[in-house]
Amino acid sequence: MREFKGKTAVVTGAASGIGRALAERFAQEGMRVVLADIEANALARAVSELEAQGHRAIGVVTNVMERASVDALAARATREFGAVHVLCNNAGVLARSEGAGAIWELPPQDWDWVLGVNLMGVLHGVQAFVPQMVAHGGEGHVVNTASVVAFFPGGGPYGVTKQGVLSLSESLWGDLKARGAKIGASVLCPGWVDTSLASAERNRPAQLASEAVGDLATGTAGRAQHTLRGAMPPAKVADAVVASIREERFYILPHSGWDAFLRARFEAVMARGTPPRMDPADIERRRAAGEVF
Repeated sequence: MREFKGKTAVVTGAASGIGRALAERFAQEGMRVVLADIEANALARAVSELEAQGHRAIGVVTNVMERASVDALAARATREFGAVHVLCNNAGVLARSEGAGAIWELPPQDWDWVLGVNLMGVLHGVQAFVPQMVAHGGEGHVVNTASVVAFFPGGGPYGVTKQGVLSLSESLWGDLKARGAKIGASVLCPGWVDTSLASAERNRPAQLASEAVGDLATGTAGRAQHTLRGAMPPAKVADAVVASIREERFYILPHSGWDAFLRARFEAVMARGTPPRMDPADIERRRAAGEVF
């Protein structure tokens, strides 16, 4: 899909971070944009700012954990703008306990919440939108947001969901090709991006409140508060997504600093060996040397 102007894009998790940047980038390409997010106030601000710049945009409060909510998003998008051409299943969360203990020690509520948003949310988007995208017969593209973590061992609920999104996206690509659809697919696997992912707990449903205490309440999410600040700007990720859609590129990996770890991962698989372990000190040294993580 090379032409964007006059077409419609739907982006989940669009009130902030990568989703917000994607919505802005598509609007700059002349697209009508449907922004979906669970945070009503932030969503309204994002839409108002796009409208103030002269773009056509609407916001739809959406809980991607619920298939009915995503179905309602699809119905609203179609009612407002007609056929959907670009879908970005981007909404994602990170639990406080991520990386703070063994996978069997993490609270079941964390698994339910993170899998519900990061994996089932993507599946719900595919189920709600792809049939109509195929049926309208025009060109289109689906981008599912995973993470570079999808290629690495470990990672708790977040890593499990991102590996799931990678597999789901590869299956989606194959199914679309097998049916001769004009719809392309990509999986976005960024490294560290300057977003509010680390504070995702603000949107956790009350019924899935975590009982984590002590170290389990201050895992990867707490450390990420510092790591993500000053990381790659979301706008650069959005640029990579638009370029990849135009070039029909499936794997979108904006962060070159992880390439060595990717090679080590695949070499370990081919050698029938064990998962490679990452040295945090080595990562920090390479970050200091200017490598993009």
